[in-house]
Amino acid sequence: MLSAVCSNCSLRVTEATSPLMRIKTSVPWKNNDSAYFYKPTSRGIEQWKRLPLWSSKRRHSNPLFSRESFGYISGNNNSGRNGENKIVCFASRETGSIYTWPDNQKPRVCILGGGFGGLYTALRLESLEWPDDKKPQVLLVDQSENFVFKPMLYELLSGEVDAWEIAPSFKDLLENTNVKFVKDKVKILKPSDYLLEKGPEILKSGGTVHLESGIIVEYDWLVLALGAEAKLDLVPGAAEYALPFSTLDDALKVDKMLTLLERRQFENNSSPIHIAIVGCGYSGVELAATISERLQNKGIVKAVNASTTICPTAPPGNRETALRVLSSRNTQLFLGYFVRCIREFSSIDISEENSPPGEDVNKQAKGLKKFILELQPAEKGLESQNLEADLVLWTVGSKPLIPQSEPFEYMQVIPINGRGQVETDETLRVKGHRRIFAIGDSAAFRDSAGKILPSTAQVAFQQADFTGWNLWAAINNRPLLPFRFQNLGEMMTLGRNDAAISPSFIEGFTLDGPLGHAARKMAYLLRLPSDEHKVKVGMSWLAKSAVESVASFQNTFIETFISSKR
Repeated sequence: MLSAVCSNCSLRVTEATSPLMRIKTSVPWKNNDSAYFYKPTSRGIEQWKRLPLWSSKRRHSNPLFSRESFGYISGNNNSGRNGENKIVCFASRETGSIYTWPDNQKPRVCILGGGFGGLYTALRLESLEWPDDKKPQVLLVDQSENFVFKPMLYELLSGEVDAWEIAPSFKDLLENTNVKFVKDKVKILKPSDYLLEKGPEILKSGGTVHLESGIIVEYDWLVLALGAEAKLDLVPGAAEYALPFSTLDDALKVDKMLTLLERRQFENNSSPIHIAIVGCGYSGVELAATISERLQNKGIVKAVNASTTICPTAPPGNRETALRVLSSRNTQLFLGYFVRCIREFSSIDISEENSPPGEDVNKQAKGLKKFILELQPAEKGLESQNLEADLVLWTVGSKPLIPQSEPFEYMQVIPINGRGQVETDETLRVKGHRRIFAIGDSAAFRDSAGKILPSTAQVAFQQADFTGWNLWAAINNRPLLPFRFQNLGEMMTLGRNDAAISPSFIEGFTLDGPLGHAARKMAYLLRLPSDEHKVKVGMSWLAKSAVESVASFQNTFIETFISSKR
């Protein structure tokens, strides 16, 4: 006879010589609930028994109970109480509501994150041809109501685009599809497919996702595409005084702060506005170029970078074009410096005597502050110095938004590297998990040289396409394709009529200026997520271009007319 006890939930299993199994537990269970138990062997984790659960107390009919109970028998016969074997199981009572799928007979695909990776995977699944009984139900979960086309957030600051053009709602984008959307934040993952590294797949699901609202989503297939957020804990004061620039809310907040500073400078004829940007990668350089063009003679942009060059990984043509544009504007580069800390300098008291009644922007400008950035040399021959700034923007570092997983005593459930990214195999599946894919900023996909691919929109686009196909293949029992990234080139905006594009298929060529700007917008227009949205945005951009052309012609005509009269 073999008996075992679970140290987590007091679940006790007794195996007699007959097939009859008895389970006693202090946890109440629903009628007909059952548990799969696993034991370690030389070949890995193998199924031991599937057992029905009886409660030693009254039967509980609460419909909010989870039906998850996974565990295994440990190899140490003396690890339990009274010489019993020890088992580890996830026999735990859950609180929350169960998400109801329309049809539990069809595959259930849950996609976490609605960025480039998540949304485009959902749309790819929708576009594929499926057998009637295999077409999956797709649920997209994101904490925001809007998809954000992040490469064009800079155009919000320059006024080239409206928020609806680059941040349409998921409701509108998915209106004519079968993809369901839930606005929520992921709290915890409880995968179960890692228990089936060998042998037939007998589990009813791949696991569950627990959302902060209390909703529990049971899935068959999971896609992790949660992206990343700014890492503001690298320098003292950054979290308190610096603003990141990676979301729609970030961009709107920066735009609002710039408006307040511009209003203060205009009304009080004060000193020029000082904007500090930490980091001179693509994001920092695009911000510096956009803001310096917007402020013109009203302000100075100070960009700080630890490296002695801007955009060190960019093609030479893009880097040279960016340097030329920045040098022609009120921009100062502090290369070879670390930011040691950011601290508040003083508060600026703005008089409201001449402020029009009801003008909230003037009231908010009253509390604007100044900051000091203490710079430490990263290269020999440089001296420490302090920078004064009215606004500090942070573009250095990021951390993936991977939720915690259910703790497990004998193995790591989700393999995560030192950067906080999920390790994947060549098919974009999470290592050790048949039913989970990870893409975009969430994933640590390594190329043939062992390097992790950069966290760019281009990478996420291509991974979404492969993930959609590989989900189709996995559901239809077809072989999965290994992902191969194709670098198509790099683009960057440098203002309302300036950009730089270096296509990979023409070595040494860079398209810049107005032509580069137009080509970049056209490329991104074609990348917008739905045909309907592409048409709406394209018509809006054409209308704006026509208005700007007419206005430019009128100004030129007036200037010529005035000159002729002199």
